[in-house]
Amino acid sequence: MLMPKRVKWRKQMRGRMKGKALRGAEISFGEWGLQALEPGWVTARQIEAARRAIVHAMKRRGQIWIRIFPDKPYTQKPPETRMGKGKGGVEYYVAVVKPGRMIFEIGGLPEDQALEALHHAVYKFSIKTKVVSKHGMTGE
Repeated sequence: MLMPKRVKWRKQMRGRMKGKALRGAEISFGEWGLQALEPGWVTARQIEAARRAIVHAMKRRGQIWIRIFPDKPYTQKPPETRMGKGKGGVEYYVAVVKPGRMIFEIGGLPEDQALEALHHAVYKFSIKTKVVSKHGMTGE
């Protein structure tokens, strides 16, 4: 599971996800990419599940790049706990994703295999995504 090795502050505030992604919105490494269409938090478990689905569909060919990293701690209080007594403990880590952000990129595969692999990953996320190519857009 992806998580930071060390952090300056153990707990963070939630923050806001206004606007579109300024950085990481273009395909930089591969030929095909999975792009976010709406803002949200993507958990480390979702990233790992999508990565495994892509790798399984690629059948040990091609190359994959993960363009997001979960560096924001998600805190939660235990169930049936009364209010107060401070903020809850860190449960897991999330990556803040804005619309337009490239989540995964793959390369070195034929078009049909690349599209199939990325379509498997679409179902692992809680946000809407679409498959794009370096040369032009493809729908979803």
